Amino acid sequence: MAGTSSAAYALVGGIPGLLAGGAVAYGTWRRVGRSRASPNAPAEKSKQAEAARQLPLAADLLAACVTAGASPVAAAAAVGESLQGLVGARLARGAAEVRLGGEPSDAWRQLAELPAAAPLARLLERTGDSGTPTAAPVTRLAADARAERGRTATAAARRAGVLMTAPVGLCFLPAFVAIGVLPVVIGMAEGLLRAG
Repeated sequence: MAGTSSAAYALVGGIPGLLAGGAVAYGTWRRVGRSRASPNAPAEKSKQAEAARQLPLAADLLAACVTAGASPVAAAAAVGESLQGLVGARLARGAAEVRLGGEPSDAWRQLAELPAAAPLARLLERTGDSGTPTAAPVTRLAADARAERGRTATAAARRAGVLMTAPVGLCFLPAFVAIGVLPVVIGMAEGLLRAG
């Protein structure tokens, strides 16, 4: 906070520099306090991103196993053991609970806690309750998850492009004014002063 406050004072100077330094120090203090208050937020975001990355593969593998003739629970167990990620661990645990006689709604609850995997958990729960076929819906789910991941990546790339233009504009705009506009204005003023 002291460094940002000193930098603001050095850039602005005088009483306005002291005020700017105080404002910058307060903003820095608030931002640091917010990041310390939620230290698990980056870890949770990372888990959600990992689950979103694994979901299309998990759904494709699940559909392939069911198409090959495995029951949805056996397919979930096989996929869960082979993935070894967050989605895989929750698939394996849910399948183990269903095999041990647990209710499908309770067994797939941990998988449903992942926002990206909630539709897959609902599908597996419905299959356990009613015995509906799962290959086609799981394939659609995988395609939807891939499309959502593509949209998210495209939005992030666009946002990065927009965020990159701000510093470039802040660097080139003063140079443009100093080299392009200012000489013209000074020349016009000089001409007007000579004429008048």
